[in-house]
Amino acid sequence: MSKVRIRVNDDKNLVNEIRTKLKENDNYCPCRIDKTPETKCMCKEFLDDTYLGECHCGLYIKEVM
Repeated sequence: MSKVRIRVNDDKNLVNEIRTKLKENDNYCPCRIDKTPETKCMCKEFLDDTYLGECHCGLYIKEVM
């Protein structure tokens, strides 16, 4: 079984933009309308899903080590 890791996106401009939006939005995903515990960054959808790739807003990337 391969290990999966989560890392921050390499695109520094995107990371800065998303982190600014997170601060403005009380750490809720800026790409979501609802402000629920499930949409707090790192959102439940990203953590629970088994897919690889970027989270909804692109801040984090899930990949095989």
